[in-house]
Amino acid sequence: MIDIKLIRENPEIVKESQRKRKLDDKIVDEIRELDEKWRNSLIETDQLKHQKNVVTKEIAEIKKKKGDVKDLIKKMDELNKKLEELDIQAKYFLEKRDALLMKLGNILHEDVPEGKDENENVEIKRWGTPRKFDFPIKSQDEIIKDLDLADIERGAKISGARFWFLKNDLVKLDLALQRFALDLLIEKGYTPLHPPLMIKYKAMAGTSSMDKFKDQIYKIEKEDLYLIPSSEQAMISSRMDEVIDAKELPIKYVGVSSCFRIEAGTHGKDEKGIFRGHQFNKVEQNIICKPEDSYKYHEELLSNLEEIFQKLNIPYRISLICSGDIGIKDAKQYDLEGWFPGQSKYRELGSCSNVTEWQSRRLNMRYEEKTGGERRYVHTLNATAIATGRAMACILENYQQKDGSVKIPDILVPYMNGQTEIRKKL
Repeated sequence: MIDIKLIRENPEIVKESQRKRKLDDKIVDEIRELDEKWRNSLIETDQLKHQKNVVTKEIAEIKKKKGDVKDLIKKMDELNKKLEELDIQAKYFLEKRDALLMKLGNILHEDVPEGKDENENVEIKRWGTPRKFDFPIKSQDEIIKDLDLADIERGAKISGARFWFLKNDLVKLDLALQRFALDLLIEKGYTPLHPPLMIKYKAMAGTSSMDKFKDQIYKIEKEDLYLIPSSEQAMISSRMDEVIDAKELPIKYVGVSSCFRIEAGTHGKDEKGIFRGHQFNKVEQNIICKPEDSYKYHEELLSNLEEIFQKLNIPYRISLICSGDIGIKDAKQYDLEGWFPGQSKYRELGSCSNVTEWQSRRLNMRYEEKTGGERRYVHTLNATAIATGRAMACILENYQQKDGSVKIPDILVPYMNGQTEIRKKL
């Protein structure tokens, strides 16, 4: 949510951000109009309350003198009726204003390149050299089938498309990746959390735009509960309606959980293998901090994400996401895309976003330097540590060997109880 003061005082900043995002900027004028009507309703309410106080005193004085107060009581009834009508009117304007505020995208950082879609994201870095193979390369879905590492058909039979059973050594590899990323971030001072997999509407709407995101999340029928699309939504909203002691900042969380997404609009994309599914495991980084520190921690989160894939020795590139592709809640976003030799292209393996105060205003998350002191909204940040399904797909393609087996990355061997290769179970 955007600060209403910014819209009152500098609406053009908000309009320009909306235009860069290729979103409607007229919504800013609608918000200003509703805000003005709401404020005028409050002014009129104060005026009527003053009149009511005057009439109340007049009635008291006349009653002392045994006079007739019938006309004044009638006037009081009229004032009360007007106040009730104004109260309803003010609530209406405020609710309409705040509903539109919830639809606004975050104010874009000045570094965000302008562009219409993912084709105009700006590559800013590459790491690693793609491996050269002296044998025909297989794609991740072919390797999975040949080594019997998942049962996609039976997963689809019981749950539908994009669900599967991980199988044999892929189960162990999934757990190894989670432990590896978890250990790395715990060593860096992040507090590990295993969050609830379902959260209430207030928590979901506070961390995500339900207007944009509702077709991506699973709703529990007849319950005020949603399956989490990432542990971010649970971890960040855990501090909603709190005033945090500044000494506690920054708060650094690393969450590990299953995640659930409908993936609407992706029909026909990545239907083979395990790259894109409705359910996946993910280790997530989150930071809650003071506003002046958030861009420093944005770079820290990116550095952590890069370190994970450097230790896995996966070639990757970093892109700065353009204004037309960036998430609605993000002020600035990086993507890390790993090299998939079986597809001869880079594919997204993780993202890293500074959300500034877009979530904290919606969730009423503030901090204070001292008890009773000024309260300011915190900034929140999120980043992938590792989404295991995509990471495993990438590892299978990069570490495949001529005899059809797959070498296990050195960093993961201790987490695989010393196992160095994945071969088909006989």
